[in-house]
Order: sequence, then C-alpha cells, then structure tokens
Amino acid sequence: MDNQADVRYPEVTVRLTGLDDSNFYQIIITVVRALRLADVNPVEIKQEFMADATSDDYDHLLQTVMKWVNVE
Repeated sequence: MDNQADVRYPEVTVRLTGLDDSNFYQIIITVVRALRLADVNPVEIKQEFMADATSDDYDHLLQTVMKWVNVE
C-alpha cells in the first residue's frame, strides 16, 4: 500500500526483503515480532492479525501484512 493512512500501524515497518519470502510462517513470525515490539495488544495480534493472515492463501497473507504494517 502506498498510503500510510491505509496502514493500521504505520509506525511499524517490517523488512521482508532478504527473507525467504515464499515461507509463509517466516513472514508471519517477522510481522508478529514487530507488532509485539511496538506494544500492540497480544489479543489483537492473535485474534485479528493471525486469524486474518492465516485464513486464506499466500496472496491474502501479503495483503493482510500490508494492511497492518509498512513493508520494505
């Protein structure tokens, strides 16, 4: 997403370049770690982010990540 106003936590940035970006779980772990470091409520992470991120395919995962945090 180009517009930070569309990102739920625009102050949180994750770098996915350099990761094995085909690894679904590595992406989730990276984002969850960043959200925790930003003191996002753990219940919100589990019940909202995790539930949405794991509810569909790889493309949906990436779309969900980009709705929650800035991605590099």
